[in-house]
Amino acid sequence: MIEIRGRKAEILISEEEIKEKVRLLGNKISEDFKGKEILAVGILKGSFIFLADLVREINSDVFVDFMQVSSYKTSMESSGEVIFVKDLTEDIRGKDVLIIDDIIDTGRTLKALVEALKQRKPNSLKTCVLLDKKDRREVDFNPDYVGFVIPDKFVIGYGLDWGEHGRSLKDIYYVI
Repeated sequence: MIEIRGRKAEILISEEEIKEKVRLLGNKISEDFKGKEILAVGILKGSFIFLADLVREINSDVFVDFMQVSSYKTSMESSGEVIFVKDLTEDIRGKDVLIIDDIIDTGRTLKALVEALKQRKPNSLKTCVLLDKKDRREVDFNPDYVGFVIPDKFVIGYGLDWGEHGRSLKDIYYVI
C-alpha cells in the first residue's frame, strides 16, 4: 500500500504482470502485422510508457507518432467529439496504424478518434489499450487488443496519473 495525494492506494496489477501482458500483446500484434510496417500512434500523455514497452516487443518495423486528444464536454457528458490538441506529424494514408492508449472506459473518445482517423484513409487501423473498464462503456466500441479488463476503480501508475502524480509508478494501483 502507498499514499498518494493524501489517499491510500493498493496494487491492482503488479509490474511483473504488466511485463508479461505486454510481451503477450507484442507477440499477438507481431503475428497479426507480420511483414508489415506499423505506425504506432500513442495517445498522450498516459500511453507513453506502455507504448515504449510494447513497441520493443513487436517483431516488425515500428514507426512512432503521438497525438493528444480531448473530448468536448457539455455539462457533465462527453459528446465524443475529438479535439486534436496535438495532431499527428505523419500522413497515415495507406499505412497500417495501431492506436495505443493507456485506458478505455466510456469508449467515446477512442471511438470518435478511430472514426476521425479512418477519414485519412489508412490501409488498416487497429486499437490497443492496456486497461479496459468495460463496466463504464457508453458506446458500442471494443479495442482490438486489450491487456487487462479492470473494475471501475480509479487507477494510477505505469503512465496513468492523478493530476500528474503517480505516473512513474511501476505497478498499477487503485485509489481507495
